[in-house]
Amino acid sequence: MSVALEKQEAPSDQRSRRSGGREARRAMRAAPLADDIRPVRPGLEGGSYGPLSQNDRERIHEAVLTLLETVGFANAIPSCIEALTKAGATYGDDGRIRLPRALVLDTIKKAARHFTLHGQDPKHDMLIQGKRVHYGTAGAAVHLVDVEKREYRESQLQDIYDAARLVDGLDNIHFFQRTMVPRDIPDPLEMDFNTLYACVMGTSKHVGTSFTVRENVKPALEMLYAIAGGEENFRARPFVSNSNCFVVPPMKFAEDACGVLEACVEGGIPILLLSAGQAGATAPAAIAGAVVQAVAEVLMGLVYVNAIKPGHPAIFGTWPFVSDLRTGAMSGGSAEQSVLTAACAQMAQYYDLPGGSAAGMTDSKLPDIQSGYEKGITNVMAGLSGLNLVYESAGMHASLLGFCLESLIIDNDMLGHCLRCVRGIEVTDDALSIDTISDVCLKGPGHYLGNEQTLKLMQTEYFYPAVGDRFSPKEWNEKGRPDILQRAIAEKKRVLAERFPRHVSRLVDDKLRARFGEMIKLPRNKMGG
Repeated sequence: MSVALEKQEAPSDQRSRRSGGREARRAMRAAPLADDIRPVRPGLEGGSYGPLSQNDRERIHEAVLTLLETVGFANAIPSCIEALTKAGATYGDDGRIRLPRALVLDTIKKAARHFTLHGQDPKHDMLIQGKRVHYGTAGAAVHLVDVEKREYRESQLQDIYDAARLVDGLDNIHFFQRTMVPRDIPDPLEMDFNTLYACVMGTSKHVGTSFTVRENVKPALEMLYAIAGGEENFRARPFVSNSNCFVVPPMKFAEDACGVLEACVEGGIPILLLSAGQAGATAPAAIAGAVVQAVAEVLMGLVYVNAIKPGHPAIFGTWPFVSDLRTGAMSGGSAEQSVLTAACAQMAQYYDLPGGSAAGMTDSKLPDIQSGYEKGITNVMAGLSGLNLVYESAGMHASLLGFCLESLIIDNDMLGHCLRCVRGIEVTDDALSIDTISDVCLKGPGHYLGNEQTLKLMQTEYFYPAVGDRFSPKEWNEKGRPDILQRAIAEKKRVLAERFPRHVSRLVDDKLRARFGEMIKLPRNKMGG
C-alpha cells in the first residue's frame, strides 16, 4: 500500500490496523521465552563503565604489593601463621604477617577462576568469570521493615525463610545470601544453623551464609551433605558459600572468622573473602586509598585460602563502604559508594579473579523515592562495571540495618532495568533496520505497531516491569490510583500464601529433624505443612 492510499484510509480502518497489531503483540507476550533469548537474564556481560584507567589500576596494584610486603597483617591465629609461613610469608617480631611480592603474584596466577556457584537446582548455576553480572541479596539486618505500619521490628527466623521463598520466584535476583539476623534465636550455634536451614529450604538458588565460630560449621556441613545426598555430591556441586569477614580493617585478622574460613575450606564450601572497611573510619577517606586497602586485605585472604588448599574457589570480595564524614554514619546509598564498587569490580578484572562487591544499600528507611534513586544508581553502575556478584542489591534499607520484603519485589523490577542497561545495544545488519524502515515508509502503514520486526523483538529486546506503573492516567484512575508499594504489598501476601518450595524432599527434611531434633526452630506449619 502506498503512502497516499494510507493517508486516504478511513479512521476506522486505521484503528482496525492498530487493533490488529495490538492483538498480535498480546499474543506474542503470552508465549514463553527460552532463557537464552530473554531480554534480561543472569550473566549478561557488563564492563562498559569504569572509573579507573589502566594506569590507575596499575598504580593501585603497586600500592597493594607495597602494603602487603611492608605493613602486613596483625592478629593471625596459630594455624594461619603456620599455613602462611609455610607458603612463603614472613612472621615478624612485631607479630605481623607480611607477604613477599612473588608469593602474592604467584597466588593470583594459580588461584581458582572461571568457576561456577551452584544452585540446588542446576538452572540457577552461575558461571563466575570475566564481566558476567549477577545480582543477589546479602546482609545482617537486625530489623524487618513493616511498610504498612511504617515501623521497624526485630527480624526473626520466619522472616529469613519468607525472604528466601520470595527470592526463589524473582527472576532478576540470581542468588540469596542471608539477609537478616534471627533475633528470636540468641544462641550463636542455633542462630547459624537455623539461618542456613531457612535459606536452603526457602530457595533452590545459590545461598550465602555466615558462621560465628569454627565449631558451628560442622553441624551445618552435616546438614548440607544430607541435602546434597552425600558429602561427595556437595563437594562436586557446593550450593552454599561462606561470607567470611576474615579481616578487621585496617589490616588485622579476625580470629574467629579465620577459624571459620579454615573449616569451610576443609569442608568444601566456597569462600567470599570479605573486606568491609568504611572510608573515613576504618579505611582511608581517599576513595583510591579505600580501594587500595580493600584490595590488599582481600589478596591476603586469597593467599591464606590457597595456602590451605591451592585452587579452592574464593571470591574477591572487596566491599569498602562509605561514611558520611559529617557524622561518621555509614552512607550506603551515596555516589561515592557507586564509584567505589565500580572501582573494586575493575580491580577484580585486573587480576582476572571472580569479584563480588556491594550495591543497593540505600540509606532510606522505606521503599520511597530516595530508596529508588540510591538503589538504581548504585546497582546500575555496579552492573555496567561488569561486577560478577552484586551483593546487597535488593531489599536493604537504613544502610543495612533494615530489610523489607516488599522491596524485594520492587527491587526485582529495578534490577531488570539495570540488567537491560548492562546488556546494552546489539548493532547487527538486522538491527540497523534499513529494510524495515523502507517497507514501513514506502509500502506500509507508516507505523511499526504491527510490523513483523516489532512482534519478533517485543519480548527479546524489551524488559517489562512486573509491579511498575505504566498505566495511562485514565487507567490509573479507573484502577483506584494504586502506587507501586500497594502493588508490592499485595504481591508479597499472594506469594507468601502460595509459594512453599519443595526442592528439599519431605523425606530428607524428616531425616534432618530426626537428627537435629529441637535444634531446628522453623516449624513445619510455617513452611506450608
